[in-house]
Amino acid sequence: MVMSKALFTGLPLALAFLFYGCERPEESMNEVADRVFSRASEQCELLAQQLDSLHTPRSFDGEKLITARPKWWCSGFFPGTLWLVYEHTGDEKFRALAERETAKVEPIKLVTNDHDVGFQINCSFGQQYRLTGDAHAREVMHTAAQSLATRFNPTVGCIRSWDWQKKGSLWQYPVIIDNMMNLELLLSVAAMEDEPELARIAVSHANTTMKNHYRPDYTTYHLVDYNPDDGSVNLKQTVQGYADDSAWARGQAWSLYGFTMMYRFTRDAAYLDRATAVADMLLSRLPEDGIPFWDFDSPKIPDDYKDASAAAVMASAFVELAGYVQDGSSYLRMAERQLRTLSSEEYLAEPGTNGGFILKHSVGNMPGNSEVDVPLSYADYYFLEALSRYLASNDSTL
Repeated sequence: MVMSKALFTGLPLALAFLFYGCERPEESMNEVADRVFSRASEQCELLAQQLDSLHTPRSFDGEKLITARPKWWCSGFFPGTLWLVYEHTGDEKFRALAERETAKVEPIKLVTNDHDVGFQINCSFGQQYRLTGDAHAREVMHTAAQSLATRFNPTVGCIRSWDWQKKGSLWQYPVIIDNMMNLELLLSVAAMEDEPELARIAVSHANTTMKNHYRPDYTTYHLVDYNPDDGSVNLKQTVQGYADDSAWARGQAWSLYGFTMMYRFTRDAAYLDRATAVADMLLSRLPEDGIPFWDFDSPKIPDDYKDASAAAVMASAFVELAGYVQDGSSYLRMAERQLRTLSSEEYLAEPGTNGGFILKHSVGNMPGNSEVDVPLSYADYYFLEALSRYLASNDSTL
């Protein structure tokens, strides 16, 4: 039989139609996680190779790795990322790297002039203690929590965030929404060491923040400045958002995560109510792909930068919150949407690129023109934490 030229030339086109016309099955979330953690393993090893004994990774400018000394507020995130990779892979190589990088952060346990001790110690030594039960890690956490507690003013009811002054500002006792994240160290140590005073400080801070940081629509101001003598509010403003009354995306992420975490430790329904109100606000405002623009109220939307770090923090909080409410499916679906988008080619770095960081396209401080559309260590950390939490949830097959 002789095949006609027309049939012969049309065959490749028909086969192509059959192949591409059939919708490829979507990856399961287990497959997504395996792919991401495999990539994370490659990237983390590359990043670790570039570090000396004094520095931690901060960002990548497209040409060179940007590092910082451990006093930089992000110093605990890369050690924490390594611990999460070790947890998922079981590869002892990453445990050794995690121990090496975690040790760099230990001097922070004595810092009393900054609130970020919680970020730095809980994400590094906290992960080490969770995964290994290491007694020294517990001691470091204990010391760090006591250092952090010295920044509490009972008249204000909050831990002071910064001792420095922004140029042109008149802050007396600034408290930023980010500070909610540092309360986890206090609550963890309070439970481990039976020190209720640490928990009391955390609860006071959360309650005062809940009272003064929020607008009627459950968006949060970035910064509230207090009078340290009587606890009254001096002003409410932004430092890293578009405007004082705008919804800076990562601030909203800290808000969601912080009050979800407070409910985990205290089971106080007021914290769950606040977390769900914030979550519902976010569900109504997030774009279709789940990745927020750096500020929800930027006038340049849709032609503005998105912030992968905010999405990663939100995704981790959405997964946890879903487990605390009667029907958390909407929160879990959003977390999955965010994680799938972050796992796509648009955001997940190719092996050997991005300076060794995992995610692309985060925004650090847009008004300060600092770390705009770059990889950031906290984006990587909360991305892997969110994936790990998702896999551990009862609905990981969604």
